[in-house]
Amino acid sequence: MSACRRLLHLVKHRSLLTHVRKHLTTWSPVGAAFNARPHRKLDLFEKNVGLFGVPELNCPAGFQVATENALKNTERLVEKACSWSPGVQTVQCFDQLSDELCKVADLADFIKVAHPDPSFREAAEKTCIEIGTVVEKLNTNVELCKSLKNLLDNPDIVAQLDPDTKRVAELFMFDFEISGIHLDDKLRKEAVGLHVKLLDLNNEFLVGSHMPNRIAKSAIPEHLHLHYAAEGSFIQIGGMHADSPSDLVREIAYRVYLYPNAELMGCLEELLKCRYKLATLVGYESYGHRALKGTMAKTPETVMSFLQLLTDKLSDRYGLQCFSQKKNVPELMPWDHPYLSGVLRAERYNIEPSLYSPYLSLGSCMEGLNNLFCQLYGVSLMSEHPRAGEVWSKDVRKLAVVHETEGLLGYIYCDFFHRQDKPHQDCHFTIRGGRQCQETGQYQLPVVVLMLSLPEPTKGAPTLLTPGMMENLFHEMGHAMHSMLGRTRYQHVTGTRCATDFAEVPSILMEYFATDYRVISQFARHYETGQPLPESMVARLCESKKVCGAADTQLQIFYAVLDQIYHSKPQNRSTTEILKDMQQKFYGLPYTPNTAWQLRFSHLIGYGAKYYSYLMSRAVASMVWKQCFVADPLNREMGERYRREMLAHGGAKEPMLMVEGMLQRRPTVEEFVEALVSELNPHFETFIMDSES
Repeated sequence: MSACRRLLHLVKHRSLLTHVRKHLTTWSPVGAAFNARPHRKLDLFEKNVGLFGVPELNCPAGFQVATENALKNTERLVEKACSWSPGVQTVQCFDQLSDELCKVADLADFIKVAHPDPSFREAAEKTCIEIGTVVEKLNTNVELCKSLKNLLDNPDIVAQLDPDTKRVAELFMFDFEISGIHLDDKLRKEAVGLHVKLLDLNNEFLVGSHMPNRIAKSAIPEHLHLHYAAEGSFIQIGGMHADSPSDLVREIAYRVYLYPNAELMGCLEELLKCRYKLATLVGYESYGHRALKGTMAKTPETVMSFLQLLTDKLSDRYGLQCFSQKKNVPELMPWDHPYLSGVLRAERYNIEPSLYSPYLSLGSCMEGLNNLFCQLYGVSLMSEHPRAGEVWSKDVRKLAVVHETEGLLGYIYCDFFHRQDKPHQDCHFTIRGGRQCQETGQYQLPVVVLMLSLPEPTKGAPTLLTPGMMENLFHEMGHAMHSMLGRTRYQHVTGTRCATDFAEVPSILMEYFATDYRVISQFARHYETGQPLPESMVARLCESKKVCGAADTQLQIFYAVLDQIYHSKPQNRSTTEILKDMQQKFYGLPYTPNTAWQLRFSHLIGYGAKYYSYLMSRAVASMVWKQCFVADPLNREMGERYRREMLAHGGAKEPMLMVEGMLQRRPTVEEFVEALVSELNPHFETFIMDSES
């Protein structure tokens, strides 16, 4: 039997093997791979294959080689695109051109933040800058744009294009337009200058938003020094200390961490001015209007309508008044909300994370994901040993994603464990997009990285996850499976390369699976005894999220509104004055003088004018869950439909059309709001279950 056939044979019979093991304390191969400490035999004769199997990247200098190769191929493809007669081959050439640059830039974008070796990070950073500059030039290349315009301006040729090809052509043209290709030479140069300036401002703000603030030790009571990091005669504060039970510790952290930095404030003000200037230069009313084109919401007006209506509905839920249940809180302050939410949840439902963690070993959770994907899509996660030089850290795991009939779909690299200098954020990176290669006739398999910050396993126990960590794992795996199951013809629209307010739907939907007992019961068992996680504990965990749920949602609305106002027409007032006003209108807690929370709002870079996407995506995910999966979360027919209607297209289809295809109707803003509000309704069976137990 060939290796490929053996692989498919294993996948087809995986569900049977899992069923046999279900009541044992042993793990499936993927579970065992993640519950064991990584071990790799040193082979001095094994060839270094380079990062992600890219031969040039076996050393930092290889990034320059990879960049030069990509740029040579780019020149060749630009020449080809400009000389060919208009037709489908024009779009294919554009996509190949995009792929040549993205394959290097996306990989470098990840390595510059994740590789433990500074020389690799620096080399990757240079590659990002070099390719970014080339992309800006290509987006203002008049001859290149003409070749695409000749195609789109010819109705006879357009009529012959299939829907995916037509949409990809229009998306490429949109990239030209927002870069100012239609402007005269003088204005086009101005647009390019603004693009370059914004790249620098974005980077400056992003770095600055994560920098700690410091204060003289003498300014803080001595008995509180131990709660913060010391730096000589200073206390360094790099976060809100939101989990501290001490009111004073939280207040000091809030006031110091959010103390305004004049230089960073100037950077943000200039960044917002440049965004507005660029948007109006290329023909948009505001940056918000430019950013929202092609999304589900489409316009800032729709977003504000959604946020205002949600605010009005939540006002009936008492919002911040949930904290009045907590005694000894004379006046609620902004630094109290996150801490008190957690305390109230824990007190009411007894959801101490340490009670759950023994049932949620990393291996069992990965086994659970494997079982879920097998039952919904016929897909299995199969652990592979990385080759020499393929990964950037010895604790990175590699998964092959294999379909029972379609075969290998792609690869997921799991960079799950905490290490020094690694970003403390959970995220998904596309390293290589899927596409149909016209030049070879084969499908280019997608490659992604999932990055978490979990504790490493110990000698006595595997990595044990809190419920929050487990949900984050499921969330990020939702992004990964979107990338794996996209199978788009063009990499420009592969997987998560879609509208921002749609891209979060698959990941948020996975959170519903992560808290459904019918799913959890398949994998959550004590790592020592094999005992299953009690159903009542899962029910309490789900209900606990509704405690202060209205207040938590209102806080997200405030952030989303602030983002919208910052990206609307200039307000002729400072960003702090806008924040103070919006905090009063949409949140209700008093503004703290001499603070500037907006300088820590790093989402303004990646999610500028789109922070609302988290709320709108959650509304869609809620509707999909209730209509399609709540009756049976393991229904294969519904899983196939979900793949066919929502995951398969990436960004090759209008986002609202994908939602409409899944729900069999086009939802309204009012229905989005109702979906979010209904999430806060208590489930009385949980109280009955608790009383019985």
